[in-house]
Amino acid sequence: MPDSNIPSPPPDTGAKIVATFVIVAVVVLVIVGVASCFWKQCYPTTGSDATPIAPPKTGTPSSSGTFTYEELARATDGFSDRNFLGRGGFGSVHRGVLAGGQLVAVKMLAHGSSQGEREFRGEVEIISRIHHRHLVSLVGYCVSGDRRLLVYELVPNNTLKFHLRGDEGRPVLDWPSRFKIAVGAARGITYLHEDCSPRIIHRDIKSENILLDFNMDAKVADFGLARFFPDFVTHISTTRIGGTFGYLDPEYATSGILTAKSDVFSFGVILLELITGRLPVEPPRDSSMCLDLNLAIWAAPRLIRAMEDENYDELVSAELRGTYPLEQMSSMAACAAACVRPSSVQRPQMSQVVLALLGKIPLEDLRAEVISESSYEITVDSNSTVAESLPATLFPSHIRSHEFTTPASI
Repeated sequence: MPDSNIPSPPPDTGAKIVATFVIVAVVVLVIVGVASCFWKQCYPTTGSDATPIAPPKTGTPSSSGTFTYEELARATDGFSDRNFLGRGGFGSVHRGVLAGGQLVAVKMLAHGSSQGEREFRGEVEIISRIHHRHLVSLVGYCVSGDRRLLVYELVPNNTLKFHLRGDEGRPVLDWPSRFKIAVGAARGITYLHEDCSPRIIHRDIKSENILLDFNMDAKVADFGLARFFPDFVTHISTTRIGGTFGYLDPEYATSGILTAKSDVFSFGVILLELITGRLPVEPPRDSSMCLDLNLAIWAAPRLIRAMEDENYDELVSAELRGTYPLEQMSSMAACAAACVRPSSVQRPQMSQVVLALLGKIPLEDLRAEVISESSYEITVDSNSTVAESLPATLFPSHIRSHEFTTPASI
């Protein structure tokens, strides 16, 4: 990495260097754009190459039960429109009330989906084994003919995605809620990665899969793409990439090598959403731009500058300016920057993210490496040239190997 004490080049070479880096930056952005188009055309947003896992058999550790289709039809009033909660790639979700009075969310697999069948079987196998206050609980499931349904505890306050940007007149999430959600979701993912046996990689961490209750406690949901990760295994090679564009770990997307750090990258994007209020991928805001705007790439230079200056106004959502404690914002920004590093070995483990958010480990443990990775200037618009320190790890030749150690406990 370049030493920050090395003198700047003479003025007569500066313009050439800036021009060279502008070209490099453009090439990188074009590659990202082409990769974006290729990804959208060649890969679905979900998928799994895993051998289908059967629902729990007798003797499988599980607190979930089985339901008949008729029981769930009664619970949801015939899957009526007034109980309709939403629709996703898996199928539709309805609110229900079981015979004992328990409120549930009933998720029905879309008919004729072999991919959904795999996700159903995998989700039952995985989620029936896990219990944590920041993970949605499986109440039971139903297999009736070609019908497949999952029954969850009802988490009543919709998703983080629903609340994040204040669409349709909804109030924008305040900073205390955002920080609480970040810590809760991080704890849930930590449990999957470090406290389960075998460990579990979620593979589809995104704001839509973070459910909220009325106290703004976060619960990680949707385990259809999740994979067991045996303790003696360092990575899994996959032939189909699972995840959602914008949250997808670029290293996993290009290599097919899955590790827990793939979830860490996705969580970093959620932190960026909480800080900036932006979508993970946005259409161009300027007619002169032809590429989708990737949040992780957009935020990289701004994170570095904000952490160096301890001024986050350029980065944060306009509604948050002046409302956040500097210490908490510094913690979240440092965690976000560390989580979205292009090289997986440079990302922290989720337990470290929890500790850093709570101020229990020095932020320098996370962010010193990011700040030291400054490399070049780019022209950001036609009216002005702004020095932007972009992370050198965008380029493979600059990647340094560094592995984090695991704290004993959170």
